[in-house]
Formats: sequence, structure tokens, C-alpha cells
Amino acid sequence: MAKVVVLYKTPKDKAAFDAYYKSTHIPLAYKIPGLKTYEVSQGGVGTPAGASDIHLVAILAFDSMADLQKGMGSPEGQAAGADVANFASGGADVLLFDSKDA
Repeated sequence: MAKVVVLYKTPKDKAAFDAYYKSTHIPLAYKIPGLKTYEVSQGGVGTPAGASDIHLVAILAFDSMADLQKGMGSPEGQAAGADVANFASGGADVLLFDSKDA
């Protein structure tokens, strides 16, 4: 499977981020063609040393890197990507990779 991992850094207004993410961004992301699964973190995101500057982690899975690239390049994928600027005031890191069972 190919995955997109988005690390959303702590926003200026956590409550506003959470409300927008749930009501607007998640429905946009679910429209991305080829999307197989969509997971989000629940509660705080920590490190072995304690707290982190990450507010939320999102993991989107596709059957292949080709499907991921096609989905993210689609109008729906472009809309979801462009929407991040509307709520992620702390910024976000986006990682793309192929995965396999170890």
C-alpha cells in the first residue's frame, strides 16, 4: 500500500482546527479517488520524551503509489490539499511512501 501521512502542528486555536477538520476537511478528503482508508490520531500526540508539537496525525492509504498520485492529482485531491491552508495555522508536514508488511 501507499500512504500519505500528514503531521499537523499545533494550531493557534485548537478548538477551531478540530471543528473545521471534522466538518469540512474530512468530508473533502473522503472524496479523493482511490482512497482506501483514512485514520486520524485521537488525543495527544507524544514522543518517547513527552509532549510534541504535533496536534493531529492523519494517515491516508491507497492501493499503490500510482493510485495515490492519481488521487492526489485529481480535482478532489487538489481541493483537499488546498484546504489545508484554511485551518492548519501551525503548518503541516506531508509524507508519501510505499509500505509493506515487515
